[in-house]
Amino acid sequence: MTFPVGYLDRTKFTGVPVGTMAVLMLSVFTVSLGFGIVLPVLPFLIERLLGPDGSTTQVSRATGLLTGLYMLSLFLFAPVWGRISDRYGRRTILLVGLIGFSATSMTFAFIESLPAVYAERLLSGLFAAAVTPVALAAIGDLAATEVARARRLTFVSLAGISGFLLGPMLGVVIARSAAALFPVMGNAGPLVLPLAGTAGLALLTAIAAMLTVPGKAGGARPEQDRRPVLQPEKWLVPRLLALAFIVSAGVGVFEVGLALRGKQELGLSPSQIATMFTECSLVMLIVQAIVFSPWVRPETTRWFIVPALAILAGGLFLVPRASDFNLMLAVIGAVAASAGILSPILTYWISSKAGKAQGAQLGKQTAAASLGAAVGSAAGGLLFEVSWLPNASFVLITGLTVVGLLISLALPRMLVRRCSSDPDAGLKGNLESTQFQHAPTLKKTS
Repeated sequence: MTFPVGYLDRTKFTGVPVGTMAVLMLSVFTVSLGFGIVLPVLPFLIERLLGPDGSTTQVSRATGLLTGLYMLSLFLFAPVWGRISDRYGRRTILLVGLIGFSATSMTFAFIESLPAVYAERLLSGLFAAAVTPVALAAIGDLAATEVARARRLTFVSLAGISGFLLGPMLGVVIARSAAALFPVMGNAGPLVLPLAGTAGLALLTAIAAMLTVPGKAGGARPEQDRRPVLQPEKWLVPRLLALAFIVSAGVGVFEVGLALRGKQELGLSPSQIATMFTECSLVMLIVQAIVFSPWVRPETTRWFIVPALAILAGGLFLVPRASDFNLMLAVIGAVAASAGILSPILTYWISSKAGKAQGAQLGKQTAAASLGAAVGSAAGGLLFEVSWLPNASFVLITGLTVVGLLISLALPRMLVRRCSSDPDAGLKGNLESTQFQHAPTLKKTS
């Protein structure tokens, strides 16, 4: 077999072993899958626990609060786990997260009181917060080149989207099958099998992580080691974190508003609403695969931030103005494409500027995104029917996205100042400086 010139060198020096990469992707996929499985069954569980006296308002409120509590837990604990992993290694924290997530998933199906559900969601978010930022930080440690870093961070993002895409559908299918095949299990039956499967997958992934993920940061990083160590501008990383918050808030408003508007205003069927969410996830998968493909240099992605934010703002503004199903599909494509591009780009640049503090900075990024998702989801529900401002949630998030667009205008210049597009720029600069310094000495000697 004949390989393209340089193929074997690129494969050899990516720095992230195939087995390690697969386990990191599977870790993030498992956590996203578990969250997605719980979403469609959560209202039914709450309804059962509240009993005949529970109202639809109580069920909706509890569902929103429990989902927000999970996101709040991610926000609070992701930076903590990230900093701990910087100190004690990625593998230990990843194992804690996966094993803890497995335990909470297994116990969730057997909970028989609403306070216990709140406690479980808090603990589940706590352990999930130890998985995604640590998996991303491990890639930041190991990636030998900026190209390898960018593409492998995108692979992890794709794994997370895939888990969330499959989770709700898989949870409903398994729950219905369990209710039909195992009626003897009673009300807990539909929950036991999907959550037990998630718990088992998390446990198997933890065993694989113990065997494949390095205990300490390391790996061959020839390209990065040649570059001079430069501190990013003071407000660079905070700007990137603010944008991560804004993008996630926009997606949160978009998803909640999409479901509510599709049902209450457009009269769409459940299958049509499911089609819209499926389109959203598939578009995100496709655009992320394209942006960090071999045809796009990672340094070039800084130019995509401003136009993607402009498209996101326009799409969010048009969502409540789409009058039928086909128009909704077109607007959804624009929002999903722009958000799908922005998320991995922001993750890549935060990792690129993190230096040795990969866990701490990517923990902050996970926290910012989680807080944005929680705020956006809450705003999408609470502001959906306010009378003082039509389409209030979409108007406000459009304005916030425009603010993000304005603060991102200087990012291409700020990012390129600290990251040359030439991988050997740092080495060349040092060599030229050395030759210049020794020129008089050489002249005297001659």
